[in-house]
Amino acid sequence: MARKVLFVCTGNTCRSAMAEALARGYLAEKGAAGEVEVASRGLFAPEGGGASEHAVAVMEEMGLDLSAHRARRLLAEDMAEADLVLAMTEHHKEMICRLFPEEAAKVFTLAEFAGRDGDVPDPFGGTQEEYRRCALHLKELVEAALKRWLGGEKPEQE
Repeated sequence: MARKVLFVCTGNTCRSAMAEALARGYLAEKGAAGEVEVASRGLFAPEGGGASEHAVAVMEEMGLDLSAHRARRLLAEDMAEADLVLAMTEHHKEMICRLFPEEAAKVFTLAEFAGRDGDVPDPFGGTQEEYRRCALHLKELVEAALKRWLGGEKPEQE
C-alpha cells in the first residue's frame, strides 16, 4: 500500500499545489510513483478554485502540468489518511497541530523535514519571477524531504 504525503499551505493555489506537482515529478523521475501518494490542501482554500496563473506558468516551465489543479480545504479525513504532513510555514504547522492534535506527530514544516531552516515564503500576488524563485526553493526542499522519507528517515519532532 502506498504511503501518503500531504503538502499544506494557506489557499492551496500556490505553494502546496506546486509542491504536490514537484513531488509527483520527482517520484516519477525516480520510478517511485507507486510507492507514494501525493496530495495538497489549504487551511483556508477556496474550494474548487484553480492554481494561480503564475504557479501554472512556472510549473509548465519546469515540465509539470498544474492546469487541472483544484484547491481543497484541509479536513480531518485528509489528516487521518496522510502518513506525513508537510506545512509550508511554522505558523501552518502550529495551526494544523491545534486543529488536529491527535495527528501532530506526523506534522512537520517542509524545510524542517528536508533538514533545512525557515519557511517557504508565499508568492501569492507576486510576479512570475517571485513564483519562479519559490518553485526552485520548493523543488530543493521537496526533493530533500522525499529522499529522506523514501530512505525511511524521520526527523525528531521539536
